[in-house]
Parts: sequence; C-alpha cells; structure tokens
Amino acid sequence: MAEGNSFVAVVNDTTTKLTRTTNGGKEKTYSPSYKTVISGTNHAQLLGKKIGDVIEGVFVGEGESLLTGYKLEITGGSDKTGTPMRRDLEGGSRQAILVTASTGFKGHYLVSKTKKGEKKRFRYKPDGMRMRRVFRGNTITQDTRQINLKVVDAGNIGLDTLLGAGEGAAPAE
Repeated sequence: MAEGNSFVAVVNDTTTKLTRTTNGGKEKTYSPSYKTVISGTNHAQLLGKKIGDVIEGVFVGEGESLLTGYKLEITGGSDKTGTPMRRDLEGGSRQAILVTASTGFKGHYLVSKTKKGEKKRFRYKPDGMRMRRVFRGNTITQDTRQINLKVVDAGNIGLDTLLGAGEGAAPAE
C-alpha cells in the first residue's frame, strides 16, 4: 500500500487481449492490468491532473520500469479511505451527492426471503431509486492513493516486460 507521498498506479494494457475460461466453461477476453508505485518527483507531476487527462508514461514507474514511449489516460482512482473518484465532480474534495445507478452505486436492494426452509435472495430494483453517496472529485490531490490508468499509445517494450509478467491483475468473474 502506498504511504505518504506516493500513489499506487494500476495500468490497464488495452493493447493486449488475453482469453481465459470461466468456471462455467465460457471463453472470456480481458486486458491485463499491472500495479506499480509512483513516488518522488513523479508524484508531484501528477498532482492537479484530472480524470480524462493523457500523461506521459515517463511519470509512471520507478528505476528501469519507467514506461518510456507510453501515453496513459487517467480513468479514475480512489482516496486514502477507498472513496472513488468521479469524473463529473469538479475539484479534489469529498462531496456527498444524490445519485441513481451509476459509478459508485448499483441501484438495487438485496432482499432475502425464507420459504419452507429455503433461503432465496433477489435484487429489488425500484424505478427512480436514488441514494446519497460520498465521492471524491475528479482532480488528483495529496489524499489520492490509487490512480487507474489505461494505455492510449504503446511504447516499444511490452508492459509485461517492464512491470513484471507475473504481476498482472487477475480478471474479475
């Protein structure tokens, strides 16, 4: 976990497509993700950037694992408490807003019923359901701990070589 003046950067390699088989036997295609730490002067370079900005890969990674030749787009992130960043909120502060089903809110209740010894759970999704949720603004600040990035332009060397072949994030089922 990042401490002090550093970010955890999760870089999604959109140029590479891999396939895997799910437990149900279906073939799924996914793009691998790699985790690295941004600290020092690179940390200061990213402060004030917003979701949607394109940055140079030189600011991501440390030592020999700098992503020279890459262009990366900021797609999101979260703060030190795990609060997600939201593209449509200006600034870097925490704000409580009323939202429908979208980023940070699924828009349904889980309801459990017991009938004749069987327990059933289903999603109840009422029309117009809204909830007040807390989000972080779209600007990277000192409180930001994780930044999500995606590859826009790839460099000469692959991400699996630069950031480690065995460190790719496993896809969610």
